[in-house]
Amino acid sequence: MGQEQFIALLPYIIDDLAAMIAEKQRLSESDAIMKLYNSELYALLENERTKVWQYSTGMLYSLFTEEQQTGTISFPDV
Repeated sequence: MGQEQFIALLPYIIDDLAAMIAEKQRLSESDAIMKLYNSELYALLENERTKVWQYSTGMLYSLFTEEQQTGTISFPDV
């Protein structure tokens, strides 16, 4: 995927994930976005080369909660 395409796609991924965080953790959208932006997962999502952006919203949420609970992220074998 080209950088321009990735830059266009990333906001949709972030929006979906932030909405799921807000819903499941009963947070406001702004609090969910702040939690996401301050996570290691977000740093990985920003980097197209990591390919983390290819995971489903559900998988990204699982990785996010794992990071919150343990401080680490264990990526699935794909």
